[in-house]
Formats: sequence, C-alpha cells, structure tokens
Amino acid sequence: MRAVRKKSPAPFYTVGVVWVFYALLFPLYTWYQVLLVAALSVLLGWISSKIFRGAVTYVPIEPEPEQPEQPAVHTGDPEVDRMIAEGYAYLQQLRLANDAIEDETLSAEMDRMEETCRKIFDFVAENPKKSRQIHRFMQYYLPVTLKLLNSYYKLSRQGIEGENISTTMFHIEGMMHTIVIAFEKQLDALFQDEALDISTDITVLEGMLRQEGLLDETEQKEDPHGRD
Repeated sequence: MRAVRKKSPAPFYTVGVVWVFYALLFPLYTWYQVLLVAALSVLLGWISSKIFRGAVTYVPIEPEPEQPEQPAVHTGDPEVDRMIAEGYAYLQQLRLANDAIEDETLSAEMDRMEETCRKIFDFVAENPKKSRQIHRFMQYYLPVTLKLLNSYYKLSRQGIEGENISTTMFHIEGMMHTIVIAFEKQLDALFQDEALDISTDITVLEGMLRQEGLLDETEQKEDPHGRD
C-alpha cells in the first residue's frame, strides 16, 4: 500500500476569511492596507496548512506491466544472436503498440503479424545460415512497420476526424494487410530449401518403390492444391 495525503481546504478558507473580516473591520482604500491584509492572509494560511495537514489515505500500488521475457538465443554466431535478440525486441514493441491501438480489425492484423514474426525468428534461431534471408526484413520492413503503427496510434489520440488524419489512418490500415501477407511470404521463403529436399526425398522414394514393384501405378494421389 502507498500513503497518499489529500490536501486540506482549510488554508484556502482561512485566506478567504481573513480578507472578508479585514474588509468589514478596516477600509481597503490604500495600497499599504491591501499589502498588509495580503501578507496577513498568507501568514495565517501557512499556519493553517501546518495545523490542518489533510487526511492520509492508503491506496494499493499498481504493479508494473510485465514484459514478456526475451528468450536467450545461442546459435554459435554472435551476429545471428544479436539479430534474433533485436527481432524479439521488435516483437515486444509490436505487442505494446497492439495493446495501445483500439481498432479491432487492425489489432487482429497485428496479432497475425506478431505470430508470423515470431515463427521467422524461431526458424532462424534453429537455422542460423538462413539469417541472410531476413536481412532486409530486419533492417527495413519491420522498423518501418512499427513506425507506421506508432504514427497510427498518435493520430488516433488526436480526438478529431480531420481529412489529413482520417486519410493517413485509412492508408495505414490498408497497408497493414499487405504487410502481413508480405511477412507470411517471407516465412514461406525460409522453407524453400527444406521443401526442395523433401521433394527430392519423395522422388527418390517413389523410384525405389517402383523398382521393387511396390508402387501401384494405377493409384493417383490427389494433390491437396488441385495440381495435376
């Protein structure tokens, strides 16, 4: 609990009473009389503030918002470790911006963006050699995205719907969906080599099964994406 002292109004009442009584008892025609009552009211007001110090109340101390712990990364490459640590720091900023922005549609896009970014950094942490593929993502796309979101928040707090503010906010809202798609494509691109390796393994496996007579050529496996 934290002690909070609420100031007493007694000193203000004292000053007012001094002026009223002095005006009733003595004329206030000259400057020195005004100066005298002013000095007297200040003195008695100060004495009153020492006597009536106000009530003390106790209020609970609000805990500081917990920041998500940044996972420690040790890839064996200090430069990659630094990049990933910086990426997780960006995620914290993205979460703070998301919590501050009230627009539900934009917030949903930011949730999607945050999840995608986290998957990107987790993947690079496990595959340090892929770090070069996210260099532009880290150096430009992510910082500019955060800058746009912070600008959106500042504009939303102005309390007016001027043409410049509304138009800029509308453009940022539209751009966020495009950015989310771009981030998801960045994540997908990281799996290109893995997809190629898997495709090669499948081709080799099919060849071996065919040689052993274990592959039924009459059965055609349907492609989930509708490809022939």
